[in-house]
Amino acid sequence: MSARLSEGREPGILYVSYDGMLEPLGQSQVVAYLEKLAPGRRIHLISFEKPRDWRDEARRQAMRERLGKAGIDWHPLRYTKWPPVISAVWDIAKGTGAAIWIANRERPTWCHGRNMLCAAMLLPAAKLFRGRLIADIRGFWADERVDGDIIPSGGVVHRVLKALERMVLRSADQIITLTDASVPRLRKDEGFGHPEAPISVIPTCADLDRFTIQGAPPRDPFVLGYVGSVGTWYLLDDMLNFFRMLHERRPDARLLVVNRGEQEFIRSRASGLGIEPAAMEIVAAEHRDMPRQIARMSAAMALIKPAYSKIASAPTKVAEYLGCGVPCLGNAGVGDMESILEGRGVGVCLRGFSDKEMREAVDRFLTLAGKEGVQQRCRDVAMEKFSLEAGVDSYARIYASLPCPFGRITSS
Repeated sequence: MSARLSEGREPGILYVSYDGMLEPLGQSQVVAYLEKLAPGRRIHLISFEKPRDWRDEARRQAMRERLGKAGIDWHPLRYTKWPPVISAVWDIAKGTGAAIWIANRERPTWCHGRNMLCAAMLLPAAKLFRGRLIADIRGFWADERVDGDIIPSGGVVHRVLKALERMVLRSADQIITLTDASVPRLRKDEGFGHPEAPISVIPTCADLDRFTIQGAPPRDPFVLGYVGSVGTWYLLDDMLNFFRMLHERRPDARLLVVNRGEQEFIRSRASGLGIEPAAMEIVAAEHRDMPRQIARMSAAMALIKPAYSKIASAPTKVAEYLGCGVPCLGNAGVGDMESILEGRGVGVCLRGFSDKEMREAVDRFLTLAGKEGVQQRCRDVAMEKFSLEAGVDSYARIYASLPCPFGRITSS
Protein backbone atom coordinates (compact mmCIF):
# COMPACT_ATOMS: atom_id res chain seq x y z
CA MET A 1 0.00 0.00 0.00
CA SER A 2 1.18 3.52 -0.69
CA ALA A 3 -0.39 6.93 -0.45
CA ARG A 4 -0.27 9.45 -3.27
CA LEU A 5 -1.54 12.91 -4.10
CA SER A 6 -4.28 12.62 -6.71
CA GLU A 7 -4.64 16.32 -7.45
CA GLY A 8 -2.88 19.55 -6.58
CA ARG A 9 0.45 20.06 -4.97
CA GLU A 10 2.49 17.26 -3.45
CA PRO A 11 2.04 17.04 0.33
CA GLY A 12 5.07 18.14 2.32
CA ILE A 13 6.64 16.49 5.34
CA LEU A 14 8.98 18.27 7.72
CA TYR A 15 10.71 15.48 9.65
CA VAL A 16 13.06 16.03 12.61
CA SER A 17 15.35 13.36 14.07
CA TYR A 18 17.72 13.85 17.00
CA ASP A 19 19.69 10.86 15.74
CA GLY A 20 22.17 11.58 12.99
CA MET A 21 21.81 10.14 9.51
CA LEU A 22 25.50 9.21 9.56
CA GLU A 23 24.84 6.88 12.51
CA PRO A 24 23.66 3.28 12.00
CA LEU A 25 20.43 3.99 13.91
CA GLY A 26 19.60 6.97 11.73
CA GLN A 27 20.21 4.93 8.59
CA SER A 28 18.06 2.00 9.72
CA GLN A 29 15.26 3.89 11.48
CA VAL A 30 14.97 7.12 9.49
CA VAL A 31 16.59 6.94 6.06
CA ALA A 32 15.26 3.46 5.28
CA TYR A 33 11.70 4.62 6.00
CA LEU A 34 11.87 8.01 4.32
CA GLU A 35 13.34 6.61 1.11
CA LYS A 36 10.23 4.47 0.71
CA LEU A 37 7.84 7.26 1.75
CA ALA A 38 9.42 9.91 -0.49
CA PRO A 39 7.67 9.17 -3.82
CA GLY A 40 4.77 11.59 -4.18
CA ARG A 41 5.81 13.64 -1.16
CA ARG A 42 8.14 16.59 -0.53
CA ILE A 43 10.30 15.62 2.45
CA HIS A 44 12.57 17.98 4.38
CA LEU A 45 14.73 16.20 6.96
CA ILE A 46 16.42 17.95 9.89
CA SER A 47 18.92 15.79 11.78
CA PHE A 48 21.55 16.32 14.47
CA GLU A 49 24.91 14.93 13.43
CA LYS A 50 27.67 13.97 15.86
CA PRO A 51 30.94 15.89 15.26
CA ARG A 52 32.94 12.67 14.83
CA ASP A 53 30.61 11.45 12.09
CA TRP A 54 30.45 14.82 10.40
CA ARG A 55 34.22 14.98 10.05
CA ASP A 56 34.08 11.98 7.70
CA GLU A 57 33.63 13.89 4.46
CA ALA A 58 33.25 10.77 2.30
CA ARG A 59 30.40 9.39 4.40
CA ARG A 60 28.81 12.82 4.58
CA GLN A 61 28.84 13.22 0.81
CA ALA A 62 27.58 9.66 0.27
CA MET A 63 24.61 10.31 2.55
CA ARG A 64 23.81 13.61 0.87
CA GLU A 65 23.82 11.85 -2.52
CA ARG A 66 21.70 8.99 -1.19
CA LEU A 67 19.07 11.32 0.23
CA GLY A 68 19.17 13.54 -2.84
CA LYS A 69 18.58 10.54 -5.08
CA ALA A 70 15.45 9.75 -3.04
CA GLY A 71 14.27 13.35 -3.40
CA ILE A 72 14.80 14.18 0.28
CA ASP A 73 16.12 17.63 1.21
CA TRP A 74 18.58 17.18 4.09
CA HIS A 75 19.21 19.94 6.64
CA PRO A 76 21.91 18.59 9.00
CA LEU A 77 22.60 20.42 12.26
CA ARG A 78 25.46 19.78 14.70
CA TYR A 79 24.63 17.81 17.82
CA THR A 80 25.74 19.49 21.05
CA LYS A 81 26.73 17.33 24.02
CA TRP A 82 28.22 19.73 26.56
CA PRO A 83 27.38 21.26 28.98
CA PRO A 84 24.38 19.18 30.16
CA VAL A 85 20.92 20.79 29.97
CA ILE A 86 22.33 23.94 28.31
CA SER A 87 23.44 21.87 25.31
CA ALA A 88 19.94 20.38 24.98
CA VAL A 89 18.36 23.85 25.20
CA TRP A 90 20.75 25.05 22.49
CA ASP A 91 19.85 22.10 20.24
CA ILE A 92 16.14 22.74 20.80
CA ALA A 93 16.64 26.37 19.82
CA LYS A 94 18.55 25.41 16.67
CA GLY A 95 16.00 22.78 15.68
CA THR A 96 13.05 25.08 16.36
CA GLY A 97 14.59 27.88 14.33
CA ALA A 98 15.39 25.60 11.41
CA ALA A 99 11.88 24.11 11.48
CA ILE A 100 10.25 27.56 11.43
CA TRP A 101 12.48 28.70 8.57
CA ILE A 102 11.68 25.62 6.45
CA ALA A 103 7.96 25.63 7.34
CA ASN A 104 7.67 29.29 6.39
CA ARG A 105 9.14 28.54 2.99
CA GLU A 106 7.58 25.14 2.29
CA ARG A 107 4.28 25.09 4.23
CA PRO A 108 4.48 21.34 5.08
CA THR A 109 1.30 19.36 5.59
CA TRP A 110 2.84 17.22 8.32
CA CYS A 111 5.39 18.08 11.00
CA HIS A 112 6.76 14.74 12.14
CA GLY A 113 9.00 14.61 15.23
CA ARG A 114 10.92 11.40 15.87
CA ASN A 115 10.80 11.52 19.69
CA MET A 116 9.23 13.96 22.09
CA LEU A 117 12.13 16.43 21.93
CA CYS A 118 11.85 16.68 18.14
CA ALA A 119 8.07 17.06 18.31
CA ALA A 120 8.63 19.95 20.74
CA MET A 121 10.98 21.56 18.21
CA LEU A 122 8.24 21.28 15.58
CA LEU A 123 5.37 22.55 17.71
CA PRO A 124 5.90 26.30 16.99
CA ALA A 125 6.25 25.66 13.25
CA ALA A 126 3.11 23.52 13.23
CA LYS A 127 1.15 26.17 15.09
CA LEU A 128 2.43 29.08 13.00
CA PHE A 129 1.97 27.47 9.60
CA ARG A 130 -0.98 25.13 10.24
CA GLY A 131 0.91 21.88 9.83
CA ARG A 132 -0.39 18.68 11.41
CA LEU A 133 1.85 17.61 14.28
CA ILE A 134 2.88 13.96 14.60
CA ALA A 135 4.47 13.08 17.95
CA ASP A 136 6.37 9.87 17.17
CA ILE A 137 7.55 9.08 20.69
CA ARG A 138 10.39 6.60 21.21
CA GLY A 139 9.83 6.18 24.94
CA PHE A 140 8.47 8.23 27.82
CA TRP A 141 10.88 11.08 27.22
CA ALA A 142 10.88 13.08 30.45
CA ASP A 143 10.75 9.97 32.63
CA GLU A 144 13.66 8.47 30.68
CA ARG A 145 15.83 11.36 31.81
CA VAL A 146 15.01 10.46 35.43
CA ASP A 147 15.30 6.69 35.00
CA GLY A 148 18.65 7.17 33.27
CA ASP A 149 19.96 9.23 36.23
CA ILE A 150 20.36 12.26 33.99
CA ILE A 151 18.09 14.55 36.01
CA PRO A 152 16.53 14.22 39.49
CA SER A 153 12.89 13.21 39.82
CA GLY A 154 10.64 16.14 40.69
CA GLY A 155 13.34 18.74 40.12
CA VAL A 156 12.90 21.92 38.11
CA VAL A 157 14.17 20.36 34.87
CA HIS A 158 11.95 17.31 35.28
CA ARG A 159 8.87 19.46 35.89
CA VAL A 160 9.64 21.63 32.87
CA LEU A 161 10.12 18.57 30.65
CA LYS A 162 6.88 16.99 31.86
CA ALA A 163 5.02 20.23 31.16
CA LEU A 164 6.53 20.38 27.66
CA GLU A 165 5.68 16.70 27.10
CA ARG A 166 2.05 17.29 28.11
CA MET A 167 1.81 20.32 25.84
CA VAL A 168 3.19 18.39 22.86
CA LEU A 169 0.93 15.37 23.40
CA ARG A 170 -2.17 17.50 23.86
CA SER A 171 -1.27 19.52 20.72
CA ALA A 172 -0.54 16.49 18.55
CA ASP A 173 -2.84 15.50 15.71
CA GLN A 174 -1.41 11.97 15.82
CA ILE A 175 0.64 10.07 18.40
CA ILE A 176 2.82 7.12 17.43
CA THR A 177 4.28 4.81 20.04
CA LEU A 178 6.46 1.72 19.82
CA THR A 179 4.59 -0.65 22.12
CA ASP A 180 1.10 -1.82 22.97
CA ALA A 181 2.08 -1.68 26.64
CA SER A 182 2.47 2.11 26.50
CA VAL A 183 -0.98 2.95 25.11
CA PRO A 184 -2.99 2.61 28.38
CA ARG A 185 -0.39 4.73 30.19
CA LEU A 186 -0.63 7.50 27.61
CA ARG A 187 -4.40 7.55 27.88
CA LYS A 188 -4.82 7.18 31.64
CA ASP A 189 -1.74 8.63 33.35
CA GLU A 190 -2.42 12.22 34.44
CA GLY A 191 1.27 12.99 33.86
CA PHE A 192 0.68 12.82 30.08
CA GLY A 193 -2.30 15.16 30.17
CA HIS A 194 -4.85 12.67 28.77
CA PRO A 195 -4.12 13.36 25.07
CA GLU A 196 -7.08 12.95 22.73
CA ALA A 197 -5.21 12.40 19.45
CA PRO A 198 -5.35 8.97 17.77
CA ILE A 199 -2.57 6.63 18.95
CA SER A 200 -0.93 4.16 16.57
CA VAL A 201 1.56 1.45 17.56
CA ILE A 202 4.44 1.05 15.10
CA PRO A 203 7.36 -0.91 16.58
CA THR A 204 10.93 -0.29 15.48
CA CYS A 205 11.25 -2.20 12.23
CA ALA A 206 14.14 -3.60 10.23
CA ASP A 207 14.84 -3.92 6.53
CA LEU A 208 14.20 -7.65 6.35
CA ASP A 209 15.42 -7.78 2.76
CA ARG A 210 18.85 -7.13 4.28
CA PHE A 211 18.51 -8.63 7.74
CA THR A 212 17.79 -12.15 6.64
CA ILE A 213 18.86 -15.74 7.26
CA GLN A 214 22.23 -16.27 5.60
CA GLY A 215 22.83 -19.93 6.32
CA ALA A 216 22.56 -22.55 9.02
CA PRO A 217 22.96 -21.17 12.58
CA PRO A 218 26.50 -21.55 13.96
CA ARG A 219 26.65 -24.45 16.44
CA ASP A 220 30.34 -25.04 17.09
CA PRO A 221 31.57 -22.87 18.60
CA PHE A 222 28.45 -21.38 20.16
CA VAL A 223 28.58 -17.60 19.53
CA LEU A 224 26.64 -15.26 21.80
CA GLY A 225 26.38 -11.80 20.31
CA TYR A 226 25.56 -8.19 21.06
CA VAL A 227 25.24 -5.26 18.65
CA GLY A 228 25.34 -1.58 19.55
CA SER A 229 26.35 0.89 22.21
CA VAL A 230 26.50 0.10 25.94
CA GLY A 231 25.61 3.48 27.41
CA THR A 232 22.87 4.52 29.81
CA TRP A 233 20.32 1.81 29.18
CA TYR A 234 22.04 -1.39 28.10
CA LEU A 235 23.14 -3.59 31.00
CA LEU A 236 26.68 -4.40 29.95
CA ASP A 237 27.78 -6.06 33.20
CA ASP A 238 24.70 -8.28 33.28
CA MET A 239 25.23 -9.32 29.66
CA LEU A 240 28.88 -10.08 30.35
CA ASN A 241 27.91 -12.00 33.47
CA PHE A 242 25.39 -14.00 31.46
CA PHE A 243 28.10 -14.90 28.96
CA ARG A 244 30.46 -15.88 31.77
CA MET A 245 27.87 -18.35 33.09
CA LEU A 246 27.13 -19.62 29.61
CA HIS A 247 30.86 -20.12 29.05
CA GLU A 248 30.97 -22.31 32.16
CA ARG A 249 28.31 -24.53 30.59
CA ARG A 250 29.78 -24.36 27.08
CA PRO A 251 33.57 -23.87 27.29
CA ASP A 252 33.69 -23.52 23.50
CA ALA A 253 31.37 -20.49 23.60
CA ARG A 254 32.56 -17.16 22.25
CA LEU A 255 31.25 -13.64 22.77
CA LEU A 256 30.96 -11.39 19.71
CA VAL A 257 30.35 -7.68 20.36
CA VAL A 258 29.78 -5.27 17.48
CA ASN A 259 30.49 -1.77 18.80
CA ARG A 260 32.07 1.37 17.39
CA GLY A 261 33.30 3.57 20.20
CA GLU A 262 33.44 1.77 23.53
CA GLN A 263 35.67 -1.19 22.83
CA GLU A 264 38.30 -0.57 25.50
CA PHE A 265 35.61 0.02 28.11
CA ILE A 266 33.94 -3.28 27.19
CA ARG A 267 37.26 -5.15 27.39
CA SER A 268 37.93 -3.62 30.80
CA ARG A 269 34.54 -4.66 32.18
CA ALA A 270 34.91 -8.15 30.73
CA SER A 271 38.34 -8.53 32.30
CA GLY A 272 36.94 -7.45 35.65
CA LEU A 273 34.42 -10.29 35.46
CA GLY A 274 37.09 -12.84 34.65
CA ILE A 275 36.33 -13.26 30.95
CA GLU A 276 39.47 -14.18 29.04
CA PRO A 277 40.30 -12.07 25.97
CA ALA A 278 40.52 -15.26 23.90
CA ALA A 279 36.83 -15.93 24.59
CA MET A 280 35.60 -12.72 23.04
CA GLU A 281 35.83 -10.68 19.86
CA ILE A 282 34.95 -6.99 19.59
CA VAL A 283 34.60 -5.53 16.12
CA ALA A 284 33.47 -2.25 14.59
CA ALA A 285 31.16 -2.41 11.59
CA GLU A 286 29.20 -0.07 9.35
CA HIS A 287 25.45 -0.50 9.23
CA ARG A 288 25.65 -2.23 5.85
CA ASP A 289 27.78 -4.97 7.45
CA MET A 290 25.45 -5.66 10.41
CA PRO A 291 23.52 -8.54 8.78
CA ARG A 292 26.78 -10.38 8.13
CA GLN A 293 27.93 -9.90 11.71
CA ILE A 294 24.59 -11.01 13.19
CA ALA A 295 24.65 -14.08 10.94
CA ARG A 296 27.78 -15.19 12.83
CA MET A 297 25.76 -15.44 16.07
CA SER A 298 24.09 -18.53 17.51
CA ALA A 299 22.07 -16.29 19.84
CA ALA A 300 22.06 -12.63 20.83
CA MET A 301 21.34 -10.31 23.76
CA ALA A 302 19.46 -7.08 24.48
CA LEU A 303 19.33 -6.56 28.25
CA ILE A 304 17.96 -3.12 29.13
CA LYS A 305 17.59 -1.34 32.44
CA PRO A 306 13.96 -2.03 33.46
CA ALA A 307 12.23 1.22 34.35
CA TYR A 308 8.85 2.88 34.05
CA SER A 309 9.89 4.81 30.95
CA LYS A 310 11.00 1.66 29.15
CA ILE A 311 7.39 0.50 28.86
CA ALA A 312 7.36 2.57 25.69
CA SER A 313 10.64 1.25 24.24
CA ALA A 314 11.29 -1.31 21.51
CA PRO A 315 14.99 -1.90 20.74
CA THR A 316 15.84 -1.98 17.05
CA LYS A 317 18.43 -4.70 17.54
CA VAL A 318 15.76 -7.25 18.54
CA ALA A 319 14.04 -6.83 15.16
CA GLU A 320 17.41 -7.24 13.40
CA TYR A 321 18.37 -10.31 15.42
CA LEU A 322 15.07 -12.04 14.74
CA GLY A 323 15.15 -11.07 11.08
CA CYS A 324 18.45 -12.93 10.75
CA GLY A 325 16.93 -15.97 12.49
CA VAL A 326 18.82 -15.42 15.75
CA PRO A 327 16.98 -16.03 19.08
CA CYS A 328 17.32 -13.27 21.65
CA LEU A 329 17.84 -12.88 25.39
CA GLY A 330 15.84 -9.96 26.78
CA ASN A 331 14.32 -8.91 30.06
CA ALA A 332 10.86 -8.15 31.40
CA GLY A 333 9.72 -4.58 31.99
CA VAL A 334 10.79 -3.34 28.57
CA GLY A 335 7.95 -2.64 26.14
CA ASP A 336 6.43 -5.78 24.64
CA MET A 337 9.68 -7.75 24.98
CA GLU A 338 8.33 -10.52 27.19
CA SER A 339 5.19 -11.18 25.15
CA ILE A 340 7.21 -11.36 21.93
CA LEU A 341 10.22 -13.40 23.07
CA GLU A 342 8.55 -15.80 25.48
CA GLY A 343 5.07 -15.70 23.97
CA ARG A 344 6.29 -16.52 20.47
CA GLY A 345 9.09 -18.91 21.44
CA VAL A 346 11.90 -16.86 19.91
CA GLY A 347 13.85 -15.98 23.02
CA VAL A 348 14.21 -16.01 26.77
CA CYS A 349 13.16 -13.12 29.01
CA LEU A 350 14.86 -12.57 32.37
CA ARG A 351 12.61 -11.43 35.20
CA GLY A 352 15.54 -10.84 37.54
CA PHE A 353 19.33 -10.72 37.50
CA SER A 354 20.33 -12.97 40.40
CA ASP A 355 22.88 -15.71 39.74
CA LYS A 356 20.15 -18.32 40.17
CA GLU A 357 17.88 -16.66 37.61
CA MET A 358 20.79 -16.14 35.24
CA ARG A 359 21.87 -19.79 35.38
CA GLU A 360 18.33 -21.01 34.81
CA ALA A 361 18.07 -18.65 31.83
CA VAL A 362 21.37 -19.97 30.44
CA ASP A 363 19.99 -23.51 30.41
CA ARG A 364 16.73 -22.41 28.78
CA PHE A 365 18.57 -20.28 26.24
CA LEU A 366 20.94 -23.04 25.18
CA THR A 367 18.01 -25.44 24.83
CA LEU A 368 16.02 -22.97 22.74
CA ALA A 369 18.94 -22.07 20.48
CA GLY A 370 19.57 -25.75 19.77
CA LYS A 371 15.99 -26.57 18.76
CA GLU A 372 15.19 -27.44 15.17
CA GLY A 373 13.11 -24.78 13.47
CA VAL A 374 13.90 -21.94 15.86
CA GLN A 375 15.80 -20.04 13.18
CA GLN A 376 12.80 -19.98 10.83
CA ARG A 377 10.43 -19.20 13.71
CA CYS A 378 12.52 -16.12 14.56
CA ARG A 379 12.36 -15.04 10.95
CA ASP A 380 8.58 -15.57 10.77
CA VAL A 381 7.97 -13.49 13.91
CA ALA A 382 10.20 -10.72 12.54
CA MET A 383 8.23 -10.68 9.28
CA GLU A 384 4.97 -10.46 11.19
CA LYS A 385 6.01 -7.84 13.76
CA PHE A 386 8.99 -5.88 12.46
CA SER A 387 8.88 -5.69 8.67
CA LEU A 388 10.06 -2.34 7.30
CA GLU A 389 7.41 -2.58 4.60
CA ALA A 390 4.69 -2.96 7.24
CA GLY A 391 6.09 0.03 9.13
CA VAL A 392 6.19 2.15 5.97
CA ASP A 393 2.61 1.19 5.16
CA SER A 394 1.53 2.21 8.66
CA TYR A 395 3.16 5.62 8.29
CA ALA A 396 1.63 6.05 4.83
CA ARG A 397 -1.83 5.32 6.23
CA ILE A 398 -1.30 7.94 8.93
CA TYR A 399 -0.17 10.54 6.40
CA ALA A 400 -3.19 9.72 4.26
CA SER A 401 -5.61 9.92 7.20
CA LEU A 402 -4.83 13.55 8.06
CA PRO A 403 -6.45 16.27 5.95
CA CYS A 404 -4.17 17.72 3.30
CA PRO A 405 -4.64 21.40 2.41
CA PHE A 406 -2.98 20.99 -0.99
CA GLY A 407 -5.09 18.24 -2.49
CA ARG A 408 -6.69 14.88 -1.90
CA ILE A 409 -4.62 11.85 -0.84
CA THR A 410 -5.68 8.39 -1.95
CA SER A 411 -4.28 4.97 -1.06
CA SER A 412 -3.32 2.11 -3.31
